[in-house]
Amino acid sequence: MDALASTATSFPTTHEPIEEIRNTPYFIDNKFVQSSTDKYYDLADPATNNLVTRVPQMTEAEMKAVVESSQKAFLAWKDTTVLFRQQILFRYVQLIKDNWDRLAASITLEQGKTFADAKGDVLRGLQVAEAAVGGPELLKGEVLEVAKDMETRSYREPLGVTASICPFNFPAMIPLWSIPIATVTGNTIIIKPSERDPGAAMILVELAEKAGFPPGVVSVIHGAHDTVNFILDEPSIKAVSFVGGNKAGEYIYSRASANGKRVQANLGAKNHAAVLPDCNKNQFLNAVTGAAFGAAGQRCMALSTLVMVGETKEWLPELAERAKALKVDGGFEDGADLGPVISPQSKERIESLIASAEKEGAKILLDGRGFSPSKYPNGNFIAPTIITDVTTDMTCYKQEIFGPVLVCLNVETLDEAIELINKNEYGNGAAIFTRSGATAETFRRKVEPGQIGINVPIPVPLPMFSFTGNKKSIAGGGANTFYGRPGINFYTQQKTVTALWQSADAVANKASVNMPTLQ
Repeated sequence: MDALASTATSFPTTHEPIEEIRNTPYFIDNKFVQSSTDKYYDLADPATNNLVTRVPQMTEAEMKAVVESSQKAFLAWKDTTVLFRQQILFRYVQLIKDNWDRLAASITLEQGKTFADAKGDVLRGLQVAEAAVGGPELLKGEVLEVAKDMETRSYREPLGVTASICPFNFPAMIPLWSIPIATVTGNTIIIKPSERDPGAAMILVELAEKAGFPPGVVSVIHGAHDTVNFILDEPSIKAVSFVGGNKAGEYIYSRASANGKRVQANLGAKNHAAVLPDCNKNQFLNAVTGAAFGAAGQRCMALSTLVMVGETKEWLPELAERAKALKVDGGFEDGADLGPVISPQSKERIESLIASAEKEGAKILLDGRGFSPSKYPNGNFIAPTIITDVTTDMTCYKQEIFGPVLVCLNVETLDEAIELINKNEYGNGAAIFTRSGATAETFRRKVEPGQIGINVPIPVPLPMFSFTGNKKSIAGGGANTFYGRPGINFYTQQKTVTALWQSADAVANKASVNMPTLQ
């Protein structure tokens, strides 16, 4: 059996070139297996563009074998008790904690995040796993006596084989949005990590085996478009989860839905913050600096758009000074605040959007183009960038930039800010910075995005709630959302049973000689 190179105590801690390049295996029946394919995707360290591994475009026969393994495992797994599954999840949570640094190191090497930010990636997924151990409470049904001697009960039952198509920007968090919820509800799951950074997902499935998940309950397949299409068309896969961009997400939603599958899909975003003159200025400046440029802006909940109300536009030079002070460096370097973007192509796209803003009449207050740390001259680095005097017809506003770029628009009133935000087609999140409770409450009631922050720049709910974006940020209008109780609902189907057990038929019951009554 193949094995991963890293362990809980031995993992990369630098961006030095890797001497022995190994192909990434897939995971079937709790074993790592090398693909027989002749097509691979090179995966480079974003800080250096040195080769890290090669990721296979698996063959259709290999993917079918994984599905068959998952289907076979489901037949036994669905009949285990939720308390049995809960015990495995307890062990899984502890193993993730034991391998926290190892997971973060894989993310830093393959995705580019700073090590501290990568640990946060793991944490937000770990919290979902911790919440999933509450499965026994969330899976309880309901019962009602609907007539004399007759009652109706509801049950939550698993769907079968499920799949999760994961993005590059959260290599640990997104698999952990799916694995714990899918398995505690009695499903099996196939993870399709991004071919750009599958390392964290591979560690997570290794830990799933160590935690006690039976063979076939958690599996991994690799590839790009061909693998996605296989998932969307394979009849044995009953539900598909996806996080990524709108073009891919809308395609996945429509094709999978047409094939009768359930789909939950988080798509693109353009998250706004309205800044009021009465806000805590220092808190606003610090909060936005982190929310706009952390993770090099590669977050679907990145605070990418400021709506400066009235005189607050005069604060932007101070914001630029704080952004300029951030350290852009390789993710393993001490004190790094943000690392590179994922690929040279991504860097080129982001820089072209900055150039378009300049061409269309906006001002580049802080320009991060052309930045390169002395130690990493070949990396995909862009320093924090702030674009001011932006209008809603500009390309930099209409498109999701997905980089360390903050666009700033000016309005005179709160009502104008709300109107501007509501006209945007995306609906993941919005924030307001103010000291006024009445202003915050007015904003909360009138603004349309599904996740609202009041003096909180990135208002992603913890797992006891759910991810509640809407509009074009969530396929299907946001009906199927991740984690929390809606996540449990997504991975289960309801069954109701109405039963009649007449009390007159009870063994050794005394026969009645009276006329029947309405009671």
